[in-house]
Amino acid sequence: MAAVLSVLETDLMAYRRTWRASVLSSFVLPTLFVLGFGLSVGSFVDRGGQLGPVHYLDFIVPGMLASTALQVAFGESSFPVFSKFEWIRTYHAMVATPLRVVDILGGDLLFLLLRLLTTTVVFLAVTSAFHAVHSWWAIAVLPVAGLLGIAVAAPIFAFAARVDQDGYFPMLMRFVVIPMSLFAGVFFPIDRLPEVLRWLAYISPLWHAVVLCRAATLPGFGVSVLTAVGHLAYLAAWAGAGFWLALRAFRRRLVI
Repeated sequence: MAAVLSVLETDLMAYRRTWRASVLSSFVLPTLFVLGFGLSVGSFVDRGGQLGPVHYLDFIVPGMLASTALQVAFGESSFPVFSKFEWIRTYHAMVATPLRVVDILGGDLLFLLLRLLTTTVVFLAVTSAFHAVHSWWAIAVLPVAGLLGIAVAAPIFAFAARVDQDGYFPMLMRFVVIPMSLFAGVFFPIDRLPEVLRWLAYISPLWHAVVLCRAATLPGFGVSVLTAVGHLAYLAAWAGAGFWLALRAFRRRLVI
């Protein structure tokens, strides 16, 4: 554990010089989403009564919490990981020390988890100020966002360790991350989608996190304990499989 924490310390020291770049995504974007989608677009949706007594702002906030965690996870596990292999070769320097590959991977994922938790706390605080959070169970969003982040980031860590060009990441954003964000229940119930798209939503880890976040923040959208355990198990399976793939990819790339 001490070795993992030493990698985390390295990441935090580097983040001290770059944290200002994340202020926009952590503080300003939640406010813009609330104003743009929840209040502006939401006024039209509420007028149509499509969600019954539920305000559109209250409906999309938990989805946006999960979607933001997804995007932070992608941002921290794509170009930054690739750069440590190809551009600045930080991982090669680390592996030349007594650090093991699993220590390096674990430390980076722990740093990612801290980034996710701080971003989620800020998002919760901003949306609570707009009275869009209606339950003290909203605190459960924090572990859900963390688990979703690892479930998304770990496979991307593995992908970043295997590719030799950074051009793959914009493609991954356009054809995987953005469609997942649009069709996983963040902005509207997926029962309005065609059956094929609904099954794609079920497969994505984001939908499972959206369901859990919405159940935690919005009364009337609760799920049974068994259903919640099923969603958590699915996210944990993604995280576990992703960690195993990432560990194999890191060892293949770093161990001579």
